[in-house]
Amino acid sequence: MASRKASVSRKTKETDIQLELNLDGEGKSKVALPLKFFSHMLENFSKHSNFDLTLKGSGDVDVDDHHLVEDVGICLGDAFDQALGDKSGITRMAHAIVPMDDSRAEVSVDLSGRPYAKVDLPFSEFTDRRVGDTSKENIVHFLESFALSGKFNLNVKVEGRNDHHKVEAAFKGLARALKEATRISGKGIPSTKGVV
Repeated sequence: MASRKASVSRKTKETDIQLELNLDGEGKSKVALPLKFFSHMLENFSKHSNFDLTLKGSGDVDVDDHHLVEDVGICLGDAFDQALGDKSGITRMAHAIVPMDDSRAEVSVDLSGRPYAKVDLPFSEFTDRRVGDTSKENIVHFLESFALSGKFNLNVKVEGRNDHHKVEAAFKGLARALKEATRISGKGIPSTKGVV
């Protein structure tokens, strides 16, 4: 089987990101971002997907965390799409249900080549607009950016009370679903079209 690895760099006036991804790894991560909560979620994603992830990034977080979170999503999606190659033999579609205390996340993916994201991640009312040091709205935007750049179909539905738990359940659910969807389980392209 060909190596399913990719490296992506992105440098703009707002961010500077270097990312390496190995889909057939051991869940090892080395994440260096100025956003600690977001880094923690990416480490969780790596651990529960068994994807090795090396990520170093900086950005204008003194202005807002939007640019850095979005660009990490774009880079991770680009690397994911590149690492998959022609997708021969992959399981392609998968889902995961992950509980975390009061919260529960349902995540479904289809590595169809058709980018689409529906993310239902409602946050608690009358609480801070951030989870840790990361804006809640940008967590949703990251998931959307990752799916669109990675050219896969993503459906996320989360319920619960604690915002930290809801986000962590979503990241772990995404990890488990992608771990299964990328698993080599057959031969050839898993599509009646003959291409994914």
